[in-house]
Amino acid sequence: MKKPIVIVIAGPTASGKTSLSVEVAKKIKGEILSADSMQIYQDMDIGTAKVTEKEMQGIPHHMISFVKPDKRFSVADFQKEAMNIIHDIVKRGKTPIVVGGTGLYIDALIYETEFHEEKTNLDYRNFLEQRVEKEGLETLAQEAETIDHEAMKKISHNDKKRILRILEIYKQTGKTKTQLDKESRQKEKKYQYIVFAIDLPRDILYERINKRVDIMLQQGLIQEVENLKQKYHTFPTAMQGLGYKEVVEYLNKEITQEEMMEKIKQETRRYAKRQLTWFRKNKEIIWLDGLRKQEDNVNIICEKIKKEGMMDRGGQQ
Repeated sequence: MKKPIVIVIAGPTASGKTSLSVEVAKKIKGEILSADSMQIYQDMDIGTAKVTEKEMQGIPHHMISFVKPDKRFSVADFQKEAMNIIHDIVKRGKTPIVVGGTGLYIDALIYETEFHEEKTNLDYRNFLEQRVEKEGLETLAQEAETIDHEAMKKISHNDKKRILRILEIYKQTGKTKTQLDKESRQKEKKYQYIVFAIDLPRDILYERINKRVDIMLQQGLIQEVENLKQKYHTFPTAMQGLGYKEVVEYLNKEITQEEMMEKIKQETRRYAKRQLTWFRKNKEIIWLDGLRKQEDNVNIICEKIKKEGMMDRGGQQ
């Protein structure tokens, strides 16, 4: 029995995923589902480079601005919501196009990961948070490294959220995240995922990132963060996002505005490097040259879809 096709367009931040995905959607009657761990939040538009109504060009977009910044939202939550939306899109005869740079979210979909640790143990989470305050994040990163070396190879030692998650998973299940991922990948998948990723020369990508940060600040990123702090009282994960935590440091007078600007650029460049490292571990990804004309990349994607579709239908379009 043929499986419905789901297109994935991944890549590092500022690589051009948004505009490419919209052009592909226009060609294949697609709908876009965001796989961005920050664009899910309401009232966080500038710092997340959230797609605008104008940029959408009438193409339906899902999983954007539907979670309040004071709420927790896990990878398991994302997967559950996204799978429901994908099912609905397919049911209506359209093609889902998953677009984003959050590797963890994308992997949860394409491997249909089974999450056995659905509930977050808040007592244990608070315990870990207290340990970070007393002992420093590096201590917990080393523990996570000992427990799950493979998982830690994919993340930074500054990534508190994912380091704590590795420890939580092991505490709650007795298995490592890597073990659970391997187990879930052995089951039969509901959809056929065709995964593309945009590649750009490092110097051009970094130039784009620096320019994007300048534009964010011109558009009012500092005011956006001030508004968020006034409107919401707690931020379980939202304020850990790139750009936001640095602005908070500036507002708290911990760093100067110049230091804030440079720190956002530097951390975003580092994040882009980690994104590329993550995606390159997936040997099934079809890499697209970001310097090629966008029309050519659209055609490459459409031709691949056509080919796979014909194979699924036994040679019939």
